[in-house]
Amino acid sequence: MSIAVYPGTFDPITHGHTDLVHRAVRLFDKVVVAVADRPEKQTAFSQQARVQMAKDVVADIERVEVVPFEGLLVGFAKDQGADCILRGLRAVSDFEYEFQLASMNRHLAEDIETLFLTPAEQYAFISSTLVREVAVHGGDVSPFVHESVRQALASFAKDVG
Repeated sequence: MSIAVYPGTFDPITHGHTDLVHRAVRLFDKVVVAVADRPEKQTAFSQQARVQMAKDVVADIERVEVVPFEGLLVGFAKDQGADCILRGLRAVSDFEYEFQLASMNRHLAEDIETLFLTPAEQYAFISSTLVREVAVHGGDVSPFVHESVRQALASFAKDVG
């Protein structure tokens, strides 16, 4: 069984993330969406909230599991029985950082490959950071996120504003 781990903070999960999950399930028997606990990133939503949003968004996609994780990604991937780490690339600017991560992960666990996928063109410009900013300033984020995430962002925007 081929298993891919798709890690991220997903703060919040966007249509771009979901697009990559759809692409990944065509390539792997199972995809684990791994929602990272990264206190240094000062996420807008708690890890528990981000896990729940991701579960809501991918509920209709077969062979996908959403789980929280903390610590070293390659250790988590090994615990999941994964043979691949999936990473998304939106633009050339993402490549240098992602290449460094992939190289370090390969050094730490040479039996786990990293696969880069690009989202569909209509999602290439979307980032969680931009979506949060649009929401905070009263913009319509419905083209970029699932309805449940839009609602969470509306509450977040009220709390921030």
